[in-house]
Amino acid sequence: MKMLTEKVKKALEDVRPSLQADGGDIELVEVKEDGTVMVKLQGACAGCPMSQMTLKQGVETYLKKQIPEVKSVESV
Repeated sequence: MKMLTEKVKKALEDVRPSLQADGGDIELVEVKEDGTVMVKLQGACAGCPMSQMTLKQGVETYLKKQIPEVKSVESV
């Protein structure tokens, strides 16, 4: 589990600059045993109406591609 969490942290570092470019950020909250990654969108992303699309089509797609164990990404 710790190994998966480290992989997710590293992958989130890859997507962070594009979120920060739009005034937002992302924080890893938890990686569950079923492969669900819980994150918290911050800054401009927190209130953006497009945030769910960013989360699913951007972050989730990238994480699943990089880490096959990731099943979904959810915002808390």
